[in-house]
Amino acid sequence: MAGALGSQYLGGLYPCEMCMWQRWPHYAAILVALGSFVVRPARVPLVWLAALLIAISGAIGAFHAGVEYGWWEGLTRCATTMGGGAVTLDSIMNAPLIRCDVAPWSWLGISLAGWNAILSLGGALVIAILMSKSKRR
Repeated sequence: MAGALGSQYLGGLYPCEMCMWQRWPHYAAILVALGSFVVRPARVPLVWLAALLIAISGAIGAFHAGVEYGWWEGLTRCATTMGGGAVTLDSIMNAPLIRCDVAPWSWLGISLAGWNAILSLGGALVIAILMSKSKRR
């Protein structure tokens, strides 16, 4: 989430609607993971749930990356990001239009959605492997 929020607020890369979809499971995973420290008896199921939520975000990221690369059509066309304050005609007309099918940034030919898919699915897999190994001990 630090990367996503940093790219938005420090880098000026406004999220599209599908980018926002990828954030919600991460927010939930953070809360669930923190809950695993508080509710000790439910620690193991909560960590598994956090891993599942991270994987869900990765799956949404994979879908979004496919839309950006033109492999399939998305569920939405575009979104806009408006700052706080009063909504006026000027604020609506001057809000940036963010398309879900155009990657605003990429590294090594992989978009932010693609990186989210790789890191989230990989991270969820690592958590699952570690949880499985700790269960055997």
